[in-house]
Amino acid sequence: MSDHIPLIRDELRRGFGSGKLKSVAFRKEQLLALAYLLQENQARFQEAMQRDLGRPPLETSLLDLNGSIREAFLCYKRVEQWAKEESPKFNLATWAISPRLRKEAKGVVLIIGPFNFPIWCLFSPLAAAIAAGNSAVLKPSSHTPATSALIAELVPKYLDPSLYRVVLGDNAEVSALLDLQWDHIFLTGGPKAGRIIATAAAKYLTPITLELGGKSPVIIDPSCDLETSCRRLLWAKTSNAGQICTGPDYVLVPKHFQDEFIEAMSVQYANFYPNGPAASDSFSRIVGPRHFARIKALLDATKGEVALGGETDSATNYIAPTVVRDVREGDSLLSEELFAPILPVVPVEDLDEAIAYIRARDHPLALYLFAQDETVKRRVINSTLSGSVGINDCLLQVSAEGLPFGGVGPSGYGAHKGKFGFDTFTHLRPVIDSPWYVDLFMSLRFPPYSVRSSSYSSHVGSANFNCRRKVYKRSMLPCCPLYPIGKELGRTWRRRLRRPFR
Repeated sequence: MSDHIPLIRDELRRGFGSGKLKSVAFRKEQLLALAYLLQENQARFQEAMQRDLGRPPLETSLLDLNGSIREAFLCYKRVEQWAKEESPKFNLATWAISPRLRKEAKGVVLIIGPFNFPIWCLFSPLAAAIAAGNSAVLKPSSHTPATSALIAELVPKYLDPSLYRVVLGDNAEVSALLDLQWDHIFLTGGPKAGRIIATAAAKYLTPITLELGGKSPVIIDPSCDLETSCRRLLWAKTSNAGQICTGPDYVLVPKHFQDEFIEAMSVQYANFYPNGPAASDSFSRIVGPRHFARIKALLDATKGEVALGGETDSATNYIAPTVVRDVREGDSLLSEELFAPILPVVPVEDLDEAIAYIRARDHPLALYLFAQDETVKRRVINSTLSGSVGINDCLLQVSAEGLPFGGVGPSGYGAHKGKFGFDTFTHLRPVIDSPWYVDLFMSLRFPPYSVRSSSYSSHVGSANFNCRRKVYKRSMLPCCPLYPIGKELGRTWRRRLRRPFR
């Protein structure tokens, strides 16, 4: 039953209203607790992911846990700096009103996680939300029951339960959550889920961040180091059994280079799985029967030629890493995001056709290019738009510190990671404090207006330009910061001398 969900939201509103999170020191305590939650339970998370996805423990550490711990510690170290008030660059026209920018928490936020990375995609935005001073409800995926149950067990043990709660369940619970008003909604999921969230959020004009997906293309240029390129590409395509939103979805390769590319991929395939991927303990499984059936139907319907792999087993939700060559426009493998260890190879005439192919489709979450030619790199970057770009590697742009993670257009909007995540969950609140003496040199703003008011307005509006021109053509006196102040005070004093004070 989902009747308890409004009560949870109301409890968190009271917790947020208590003012605990105003203290940056308290936020740091919670961030440290989050880091310990992840660090002290790594083995349990690895075991849970093994049960849910058949994922190798090393992949869970590399793709989920390490990034989450790093994000929590980064927020812990930087939150004092990020949360400080900021003053804008000095401007003579507004310095007297003391303009400043406060960093305010948005309130109670909802974070909805996916099944493919149920740890990082939930705890990375949570770390940013904590750093920004928000309370949060976490909704893990119902497709990873073991991991979700572990999250629900650990969160109240490590974090303040009056501020952070976990809601388990399926569609009914998600619907109940979306019926409520939140101060921000953060979703990692597919485009279909993104549309549902956006529609629900529109009812309350709730700000949202959507980390979606799409078909992320790969361009193979003949100038690339083919052996290294294929090794890195195959790793990215087979990690987590291809269930990665930023993973490579299809390859665009020159027609004359396709055979050489397939041959290089087969060499790396044999190196990765000498006894076959089915017997390997380094290859994950598809998350569930429904997803398995969808992927198998797409593979069965392709008009391309299976060059590598192609084996499936419904009993274990196993789909072998598969490379399909000579895939043409309109093929089943190009109809939707695959989210699978299947790599369609689309032959093109040249780089121009590859760029045109990408531009004719939705902006992807990631774009990958393997090339050594600097001209090719510049052309691809300047001629396309995507959430991120990886040159001569895949996936690593997501983990690079100092870079945001997010999409563009249909692949999502908004970003997180580090300071970008802090900003996502922060309201930037401008504040001024105008003292009594401001009216001494801004009195002309009050009615009744006169010719003098218009003259003053024109002078102030063009003050920066005029000062700059005088610096170069006349004297250096206007360079002095006190010169304009003295000039304006002199004018005010002369006006006062001409009329008595009232």
